[in-house]
Amino acid sequence: MVAEIGATDGRGFMMAPSFIFVTCQVGSERAVKVEIARRWPKFRFAYSRPGFLTFKLPEKIQYAEDFDLESVFARAYAFSLGKVQGADPAGMARQAWAMLEGRAVRRIHVWPRDAAVAGHRGYQPGLTPEAFEVHRLLCETQPPDVHLPSGAAEMRNPARRGELIFDCVLVDREEWWLGFHKAAGPVTRWPGGMLPLELPAEAVSRAWLKMEEALRWSELPISPGARVAEIGSAPGGASQALLARGYDVLGIDPAAMHPAVSAHPHFTHLRRRSTQVRRREFRKIRWLTADMNVAPNYTLQAVEAIVTHPEVNVRGLLLTLKLTDWNLADQVPEYLDRVRGWGYNRVRARQLQHHRQEICIAAWQSPFRRKSRHGS
Repeated sequence: MVAEIGATDGRGFMMAPSFIFVTCQVGSERAVKVEIARRWPKFRFAYSRPGFLTFKLPEKIQYAEDFDLESVFARAYAFSLGKVQGADPAGMARQAWAMLEGRAVRRIHVWPRDAAVAGHRGYQPGLTPEAFEVHRLLCETQPPDVHLPSGAAEMRNPARRGELIFDCVLVDREEWWLGFHKAAGPVTRWPGGMLPLELPAEAVSRAWLKMEEALRWSELPISPGARVAEIGSAPGGASQALLARGYDVLGIDPAAMHPAVSAHPHFTHLRRRSTQVRRREFRKIRWLTADMNVAPNYTLQAVEAIVTHPEVNVRGLLLTLKLTDWNLADQVPEYLDRVRGWGYNRVRARQLQHHRQEICIAAWQSPFRRKSRHGS
């Protein structure tokens, strides 16, 4: 939320900040700049490194501490306080606290900008030992007037909604950028918007990570026992994440599923392409996911043919769209409008931490309105 200087609405607007910084996947920088220019045309791009950007904010504008940047490609963002530089981490930590100017923070988040393109030589964005060490230094050097709650000294615990967070991005070993934001949605409660997920030993593919992160980020209201169809299910990592939550899963894929998945009592495999599946197979499906190695319009066309059928009543979707060309990022607003056109009134998108060159769209109907009597 934004307002002109002097305006009040009970939300506790702060003094007008000068800059905002953003961290994102390496390779997504242009996509961030394009969408911010479209959504916030008065923001002015200022500085960047791979995976890190800053924007100059317009003057005489106030922002709520829980301001929503409404960005698909920004993994995390905060109002900037500036940077500290040096070769002495303890001294930098003390300088960092001096820049906070007495704000009543309740949590400290430290994370590195991405070191490489996601997936390059196995690289996966996440917290590093250096981030935990800097977090320890900031906790140890906090001023006497700062009172962090119990548990705040542990970055593996999520912030509570409404807590003001002191942010520290490790742009380089000797350069930290400081800022703050207020915890709101799920990803804003974790350092750098990165959920602490680890691939289970029994997972048959890293698609487990993508599905689990998508479910947590989207907060789709899927009840245990719900019927979920997954288009592009092989070999079964995402299906495992769905099954672990107690859903009945219909996997649709011409390729074989891993035996550990196909043997699950709540999993059914249709070894076909989605275009070969009769629509009556979807009559009892209430939630649909799709992750196919094809261009976005092909995925959207396949899903549209299912959810717009008069006898199909899918309440919500989780769609992974592969950006086979980075220029397709410019078309994300059109993709979202297309999904809204299917009758979904809650639609949003995000490039997840465990994504590569792709995004996730979450969409659902609230309230849910059936088109026919079929289904349960």
